[in-house]
Amino acid sequence: MSVLLEVNGINVTFDGFKAINNLSLSISNNELRAIIGPNGAGKTTFMDIVTGKTKPDSGTILWGQKNSSLLRMNEAQIVELGISRKFQKPTLIETQTVFENLLLSLKKSRNPIATLFYKMSPDDEKEITNIAVEVNLIENIGSLAGQLSHGQKQWLEIGMLLAQKPNLLLIDEPAAGMTSPERKKTVKLLKKLSKNQSIVVVEHDMEFVKSLECRVTVLHEGTVIAEGSLDHVSQNEKVIDVYLGR
Repeated sequence: MSVLLEVNGINVTFDGFKAINNLSLSISNNELRAIIGPNGAGKTTFMDIVTGKTKPDSGTILWGQKNSSLLRMNEAQIVELGISRKFQKPTLIETQTVFENLLLSLKKSRNPIATLFYKMSPDDEKEITNIAVEVNLIENIGSLAGQLSHGQKQWLEIGMLLAQKPNLLLIDEPAAGMTSPERKKTVKLLKKLSKNQSIVVVEHDMEFVKSLECRVTVLHEGTVIAEGSLDHVSQNEKVIDVYLGR
């Protein structure tokens, strides 16, 4: 399986505190990966670096077959390249319907002239409908986003990211606040989506991570201390000491 994202020797210091310490990891094409670790392990900072929000002190981040350096790009360029991020708190427009939120997210030219004269095509409508089906929201497509349950809002935001046709989805704590049925549907959704794009999930819920049945990376003090299946990393002495507890 070819490598999509390669992070090598990344270091980040904030006011003397080393948030990321010689971090190296790689994500393959069409891979589902979970990243776990205690609070302050560097999980959010890792996402900030990949999306261009934070610039590291040293190291490299290479993308795709051409090994493009993400460190030379700004946040907008990185999104354009095919990296999308879902934060823990949904950032959708609650006064707009599910359909309208998805329509606003379609990958279109954003220049003022194109936006002014944009007219929805049958293809656009079909694409929105397909995404709504994919993220379990076809029955709610005419509902206001503000009327959705917490889990449905998370799905809508994933749908909004899918509308941008990303190659890599970074998803922060999707299971938080979800009901048990919503969690099961979310696991199914993420597994299905990973057949067409790479997905990195940062999560605290070990049952949810176990359900994903994917490779797990454990971070501690800004560096990788273990990698492999959840069963494998759960038996690692260092992981037990710093995260899972005895």
